[in-house]
Amino acid sequence: MQCDKAAAPVVTRSDFTIAAAEPGDAAEIHALVRALADYEKLDAACISTIADIDLALFGPRPAAEALIARKTGISEPAVGFALFFHTFSTFLGRRSLWLEDLFVRPEHRGAGIGRALLTTLAAIARDRHCGRFEWAVLDWNQNAIRFYETLGAVVLPDWRIARVTGGALERLAADGVRSPLS
Repeated sequence: MQCDKAAAPVVTRSDFTIAAAEPGDAAEIHALVRALADYEKLDAACISTIADIDLALFGPRPAAEALIARKTGISEPAVGFALFFHTFSTFLGRRSLWLEDLFVRPEHRGAGIGRALLTTLAAIARDRHCGRFEWAVLDWNQNAIRFYETLGAVVLPDWRIARVTGGALERLAADGVRSPLS
């Protein structure tokens, strides 16, 4: 079955809303990405700019999508976000939904915002006929792991993430040919 791109639903609760991010949201999303990097103690690794986020989400070839959570009735910045994109499972023969980042500002946790972001993403995956909904979680973040498990998620013990960046990526690419896809 095809994994169609359907519009993200808008979730409205009495105290917050969740909606698909729009072009004017790039600065708020970037601020939340910076807050996530601070929470994960990865400030030095976070080099993205507002322009990078804007291009990735709203440019001519979007690489990802995002949901943004806002408190109802107050003018403070967004309180949470989820950034996601599609991957592909050869075993299932279908696209999957990959959650790259989920973050709710600490002072707004416990209000159901994180759960609502995840259930909205699950609905998007279902509506797009995706075979999986997946994400990674840091092994030290036991609160998140327990939370995800209460939602039915299974933390896979046998898988590790492999990553090539910076100079290592340049060296690896130097042995290849120019990609016809770039």
